[in-house]
Amino acid sequence: MPSLDVNALAQPALDQLFLSARSHNGWLPDPVSDDTLMRLADLAKMGPTAMNSSPARFVFLRTMDAKKRLEPHLAEGNRAKTMQAPVVAIIGADRRFYDHMPKLFPHRDVKATFESNEKLTEATAVRNATLQGAYLMLAARALGLDCGPMSGFDAAGVDGEFFKGTATRVDFICALGKGDPAKIFPRLPRFEFKEFCTLL
Repeated sequence: MPSLDVNALAQPALDQLFLSARSHNGWLPDPVSDDTLMRLADLAKMGPTAMNSSPARFVFLRTMDAKKRLEPHLAEGNRAKTMQAPVVAIIGADRRFYDHMPKLFPHRDVKATFESNEKLTEATAVRNATLQGAYLMLAARALGLDCGPMSGFDAAGVDGEFFKGTATRVDFICALGKGDPAKIFPRLPRFEFKEFCTLL
């Protein structure tokens, strides 16, 4: 019988995605092309979501003018590093994701289920958009980019600036580009397996 890890990624890939990857606080001036953003979105969209609901909406801020629209809504400690990043992704969660369910989940009519249940819709939108934001980060790392996720911002301000008139609300923000290794913080501790895992 073949080993269960026969298809496991090689150690360099695991390092790039997880073990050596860091959250970055400073950025090199290397640009990120639109083609790269399209590639990482195409990778991220393939990650699983509940009933293929795909509620994440990504807004990529590539220009200084676009980032300046975000700046006043950021926590003070996040402003300088965000303005320096080549690209800033706003990850939003569309509360009307169910409008697209006939296309994304055509074999069952589930639109009405979500349309009539606000609590279920909210939980599904936020949980799965967050998942898709994580897929976006892994896709970015897989393509050789670094990530700087953050939650220090005024959500109402971001929503008013970028999602006004829609059912999408910001979930989190993630800077993308080539991180500056000189500005990285020491890695913080992580739990040991037995501290956060249970085997039953």
